[in-house]
Amino acid sequence: MSGETDLKTLVESLHPVVREGAYVYALWPHGRPLEGAIEAAVREAEGLTVVLHRDEADRLGLSYDFVASWITLQVHSALEAVGLTAAVSAALTHAGISCNVLAGFHHDHLLVPSADADRAVEVLRLLARGVVLRSERPEDRPEILELTARAFSVSPVTGEPVEGTPIEVGLLRELFECSEYIPDFSIVAEMGGEIVGHAISTRGWIDDLELIALGPIGVLPPFQRRGVGSALMRETAARATAAGEPGIALLGSPLYYPRFGYVPATTVGVQPPEEVWGDHFQLLTLPEWPDGVRGTFRYAEPFNRL
Repeated sequence: MSGETDLKTLVESLHPVVREGAYVYALWPHGRPLEGAIEAAVREAEGLTVVLHRDEADRLGLSYDFVASWITLQVHSALEAVGLTAAVSAALTHAGISCNVLAGFHHDHLLVPSADADRAVEVLRLLARGVVLRSERPEDRPEILELTARAFSVSPVTGEPVEGTPIEVGLLRELFECSEYIPDFSIVAEMGGEIVGHAISTRGWIDDLELIALGPIGVLPPFQRRGVGSALMRETAARATAAGEPGIALLGSPLYYPRFGYVPATTVGVQPPEEVWGDHFQLLTLPEWPDGVRGTFRYAEPFNRL
């Protein structure tokens, strides 16, 4: 049975599935007969590399460094298909996830760091829908500002059309230039090379504790309610966790953001910059959140000029 060669069809049909267990790469001892449950092998001039369950490697006394999750792309790709590995690798690279590819007759298989497995699956599912997340580049800014103007052309507070340029556009322009701007936390979502969503996070403080403040988040109207904003939210949290940030603050609907783990900031001892914000000011505490935090949150300077 011949495999699929059309790249668009391949990408749309990825259907990534994680195998059970942890896997490792090991160099097989020279001259030792093969034994055990080896899942894959590559012979090179320097020796034989094997891939197998970590438990099996331990049983056989093999040494290893890289512990991975095994993801199978269920689409049946032809061996002569062009572009699938590049598309998958690029999407994972933009997400900062390392990847080793094994090509079988029926499927492609990815070995990614175990800690990144869930995030890698989400990146691949987004790719299947045509969405790629990456860090913002300076040349993206005119397109991002235009996106923001369109995204906020209707007020999220009143539901009414906004007259003139939305204030989020001016705020975003200032955030790009302020000292609290963090390049790795300005993230765009692309579809077909077009930027359809953007989220920025800047430095904030609770007394001397540094954390990040998320927003504005903008998605082009035709792409709203299609998971783009949710993907940007989760990517921000993943990057913040990887960077050792203690938490993320935002101002938004207390009916929407709890699905991402946010709680009213006052419930963890943090007061909003404006008392009237109440439960709309929320926090996502991350693994590095310290005990006993108390104080009032402070935004980057451009927020103070709104």
